[in-house]
Formats: sequence, structure tokens, C-alpha cells
Amino acid sequence: MTAPDSLSVWLRVRREVDWRRAPALRRVPPGRDGFRAWCEGPVRRRDPVRAERLLGAYALARDDAVRRTPLDFAVLARWQREVLAVAQAPFRTGDAYAKAGRERYGLTPGTRAAFDSCLRETTDPDLPPAARAARAYLDVAFFHPFTDGNARAALLTAVHLLARDGIVLPEVGPLQTTRYADDPAGAADLAVLIEVLHRRRG
Repeated sequence: MTAPDSLSVWLRVRREVDWRRAPALRRVPPGRDGFRAWCEGPVRRRDPVRAERLLGAYALARDDAVRRTPLDFAVLARWQREVLAVAQAPFRTGDAYAKAGRERYGLTPGTRAAFDSCLRETTDPDLPPAARAARAYLDVAFFHPFTDGNARAALLTAVHLLARDGIVLPEVGPLQTTRYADDPAGAADLAVLIEVLHRRRG
């Protein structure tokens, strides 16, 4: 039996969450770079090559933040080629699965366009930066655009968007907690978690 389409569920949940209620992030002097520390610490201890690739992609994402490059799939794919050390990182060509098959992310002729539409919303001035970063993180997680490395792509997307607003989290590890498409409270809590981590100045 085919699992329900969790991407469709997420798109409904995404509309239900009141993202405007996310906490504001106070700009503070740059301190510890949590993404870099995560790469240099636990990631490097587990796999030095993986760490170097992530750091290379992070450099691209930070440069794009400085340039305020419009975020779309092509930009994410450029980062992802660095993450995976591949020549191409195309949009997936079939349904994707995660969480031991519990979640299925369907593919229709409109999936790619819907993803790009969601990415365009990352510049919404009416949303706090924590909300924009949290929502985009979950968009990447549940659209699951790549055949591999989607969790890394989601994290890079979030830190890129925060960097556009001059925000660097001193810790990113807790963002890696498993998220579910049918959990509106969990989606809203991700924005709160970003604010909590932001206050942990290192």
C-alpha cells in the first residue's frame, strides 16, 4: 500500500501555521559560528571529507547571502553539487521517501514550480527572520528535491537566510531533530528553537 503524500500534507500545514508569531531575533555582534563549529567538530570526527564539502557549500551559501542572490532551485543545486561532489544535482524524478518509508513526498508535474514558489517567499518582509528560515528549512526537508543530502540542503538554506539578515547561530546541532510533515506545532516550534539558539551566544 502506498503511503499518503506527506508533501501535500506539509503544504496544508504550511498554510495553517501563523508564521508571523515567530519570535524576533535581536541583532548582536557576531560570535561563534555554529555551522562552522558543527562541521569542524562532530561532522569532521565522523567524516573529514564530508566536513570539507559542507564547509565549501557553506562558503557558497554565505557569499550568496552577502550578494543577496535570489533563492531558487538552481542556487540550492549549486550548493548541493559541492556537498555531494557531483557534476549535477538535478531535481528528483520520482517520489521520495524518508523515515523508514513513513513519509512519502510525491512528484507531480507541478512539484518543481511549487518548490520555486515557496523559495520565492523567503523574502517575505512580513515574516520574522526566524520564521523565514524555519519555513524554508521544512520546505526543503519535505519537498525533498534531491536524491541525496536533503537534510544538509535544508540546514544550508536556513543558515543562508539568517545570514541575509546578519544573523549567525552559535549552535546548529539541535536543528537536526527529526521533523514530521503533519506537525504544525513542531513547525512553529522550529522558529522558536532558532530564537533560543540565537540567544546562546558563544
